[in-house]
Amino acid sequence: MTSPAPPLHRIAFLGNHPPRICGLATFTGDLRNAVAGAVPDAECFVLAMTDAAATYDYPPEVWLEIADDDLQAYGHAAEFLNDVNADVLCVQHEYGIFGDADGERVLALLRHARMPIVATLHTVLDHPTPSQFRVMQGLIRHADRLVVMTRRAERILGEVHGVPAERITVIPHGIPETPAEMPPAAHKVEFGAAGRTVLLTFGLLSPGKGIEQAIRAMPAIVASRPDVLYLVLGATHPNVLRRDGEAHRKSLKRLAAQLGVTDHVHFLDRFVDLPTLTRAIAAADIYLTPYLNEAQSVSGTLAYSFGMGKAVISTPYWHAAELLAEGRGVLVPFADPAAIASAVIGLLNDPERLRTMREAAYSLGQDMRWSRIGARYRDVFDQARRDAPHRRMAAPLSTEALMRAVGATALPQPHAWVLSPHGDAAPPAKLTHLDRLLDPTGIAQHATRAIVDRAHGYCLDDNARGLILATSLESNASAPADLFDVTAAFVQHAWDAGAERFRNFMAYDRRWLEAIGSDDSHGRAIWALGTTAARAEDPSHRAWAYGLLERAAPPVIALTSLRAWAFALLGVVEALDARPEDLRLKRLRTQLAERLYEHLRASRRPGWTWFEDVVSYDNARLPQALMAAGHQAGKAAWFTSAVEALDWLCRIQRAEAGHFRPVGSEGFWRQDADRAVFDQQPLEASATVGACVTAWRCTGKSVWLTEAQRAFAWFLGENDLGQPLYDAQTGGCRDGLLCDRVNENQGAESTLAFLMATIELRAALSEAAPRPDIGIVQAAQ
Repeated sequence: MTSPAPPLHRIAFLGNHPPRICGLATFTGDLRNAVAGAVPDAECFVLAMTDAAATYDYPPEVWLEIADDDLQAYGHAAEFLNDVNADVLCVQHEYGIFGDADGERVLALLRHARMPIVATLHTVLDHPTPSQFRVMQGLIRHADRLVVMTRRAERILGEVHGVPAERITVIPHGIPETPAEMPPAAHKVEFGAAGRTVLLTFGLLSPGKGIEQAIRAMPAIVASRPDVLYLVLGATHPNVLRRDGEAHRKSLKRLAAQLGVTDHVHFLDRFVDLPTLTRAIAAADIYLTPYLNEAQSVSGTLAYSFGMGKAVISTPYWHAAELLAEGRGVLVPFADPAAIASAVIGLLNDPERLRTMREAAYSLGQDMRWSRIGARYRDVFDQARRDAPHRRMAAPLSTEALMRAVGATALPQPHAWVLSPHGDAAPPAKLTHLDRLLDPTGIAQHATRAIVDRAHGYCLDDNARGLILATSLESNASAPADLFDVTAAFVQHAWDAGAERFRNFMAYDRRWLEAIGSDDSHGRAIWALGTTAARAEDPSHRAWAYGLLERAAPPVIALTSLRAWAFALLGVVEALDARPEDLRLKRLRTQLAERLYEHLRASRRPGWTWFEDVVSYDNARLPQALMAAGHQAGKAAWFTSAVEALDWLCRIQRAEAGHFRPVGSEGFWRQDADRAVFDQQPLEASATVGACVTAWRCTGKSVWLTEAQRAFAWFLGENDLGQPLYDAQTGGCRDGLLCDRVNENQGAESTLAFLMATIELRAALSEAAPRPDIGIVQAAQ
């Protein structure tokens, strides 16, 4: 089961926006406001498309404007969205708003946006031109969810573009919240229609709206109902106005004069605000949409009028044919004034039918209110974020890419890589970000992106990991010069001899924030001390570590955390490699290994080969520790059971596509319950690399080196999102894989996890095919 999407914090909308005058601008603004109401804790902002040579005084919710004729602006907009860490982008797609004829420029933005994308398609054509088809295919490829407003549009997406139904959501055009009773008589005075029967058409005036057909119907209508007034409300479309001025409006007025119905056709030449529009709809008795083009996917004016309880007479363009079917309105043929006249007269002469139609329209319109539409979009955004990992899975990372990351140049069979002797040909990971996190006190815990966040201070967990890494790099000239000294001093200072426990959290001002640290931090300190006691090149460093290990190791027996036992056991095994004669450490090894072994035996079930009833965090360290102890002590039961547990863990951490997929930290995985997929942590990939390298060394089986490589590739982008966790520019590692994006912060735990995995994998590959070690390079190199 997929984990729930985390809360929405920033939602971006792309489209036209008021004060730009067009229906799409109105829709974008209304949708943004509706979603803001449905997700009150989120920042909802707009990227507004601005047409050439125009300037608009945008409201505060518009954070960025994009000049539609500037191709570079689309790329900059994508960078902006990535930088502000938008959770989701909702694109309002109409072919004509992105500068070129069919809107291809928007694909440049979508291609580089890293967040999930929901595309609302305002026009879906059943016979697109080749260019329109290509643009729509690009939009479909980049979007995680598609929203359309009619079932017909849904069918066209499936039949013409091959989009599966599960990727499409049908959400009707939203309408304003209106009171249940809006009697026409109360509002007719405002529009010069007191005491008259009002037919209404509103919207931006342009050819194709079919208004001339309705005017031609007026003589017959007036003959039957002399009180009728046809109100045409709306400014001329800005594009038409720029090109032709008011020629179209003037031609309509001339037509009314020629037909002798000037007194029955009124033009209100203005773009009205929502309250005025609401009153105009309320003043109408019948709403007319005599459009001439069948391929009208959606009409906001139709939705508004129908949802506010108006009887509608319309030509059967797609939106109207679907919305007004089954008697919900009256459909008349295209360009047929006689049919329009007959429909109007028939409806006005049947008050009961007119009333029934209005009531039915108002009732159905309840689900079209913007408040409900906003909630439905919120749900689609959450679904898109859940879908995004499965839609955006990159192609499996190539062997060449993985080799470049660890400094390898060939892949001998079976699955053993050879390190390059030429450091500059395949530079491995950088240590620059670790150096940035390091100060004279210790390694800082957190970072905001790649900038150190000092507010959270330090912890023993990270400095113990840092000490393990420092020991591995002690002879490497490119490592931070004081890495060993600082981390060793932190571990030393964390030890409270009186309490016989380590402290864990320290504030930036060097105040300890607790008297006794966690069990896990104590175990990690033992691991670091054992590693240092066994591997440090300086004898004084080995002696210091061993001395502190002697005092700090025995209290581990009183701890209750399985992971604390495993971490400490790894340190004890390391120390025993250097001092095999130490009986105290041997007895501690036996006690800790037996505990882990008994937990594994007690918890094991068919299909569940694990140490407890939950797979949680730092998981692979459990079998790694038991395996290392069993191999060192010659205990076949420990060793065999640990190998089986690691094999099971590797199998359940393998996605269907073959890449590494650790259990997510948002709930973990309890036996007989749903498994969390996200938030995936670098700690899990690092632990799996370490455990599989240990299994390879103990068994000699190349399959374990393959598993280590699979887990390491997760850092480089072979994961559920197809995005790298390792930042090659900074040398840091991002903090996790969320359901819809990478957590861009580069804290110490994540960065150390990547570096430890890199060191371990490189060492194993070097052993598999010995070549001169090329070391770790600094960013300056």
